[in-house]
Amino acid sequence: MPVQTTTHLNFRGDARQALEFYQSVFGGHLVINTYADFGMPAEIRGSDKVVFGLIVGENGFRIMGYDIPGRTEGGIAAPGSTHRENNTTVTDQSLFVSISTPTLKELQGYWDTLSTDATIVEPLAASAWSAGFGMLTDRFGVTWSASVTAE
Repeated sequence: MPVQTTTHLNFRGDARQALEFYQSVFGGHLVINTYADFGMPAEIRGSDKVVFGLIVGENGFRIMGYDIPGRTEGGIAAPGSTHRENNTTVTDQSLFVSISTPTLKELQGYWDTLSTDATIVEPLAASAWSAGFGMLTDRFGVTWSASVTAE
């Protein structure tokens, strides 16, 4: 029986903005439910925040996100940093989101949109293992590893 994994990102108040941005990059159907949708009184601060968010794309893209209750400073929880040093990726982040596509042209399209207001860790270019590889940290603090699928 197949097992499906879906990255679930925990945000500090801007899950809706992040999920809407990721939908604009990858397409797909977006579902957002707020704490108020699940019974929190609307007058309570934070009731409009995301308790369940999911994007499912026909292209196979899937990601989930939610807002940690009471957190409003924005960005991903425990963001850390990632950079290149001495031809090595150095990070204190607990995870990256990895995407791969069969062609550089398709990857370039995602990369161009995902890189809006991002910090480029490694520019998208040919590498020893792929026709295209790059890393960036988006404006929400999520680091993405992008590559053309190895053949």
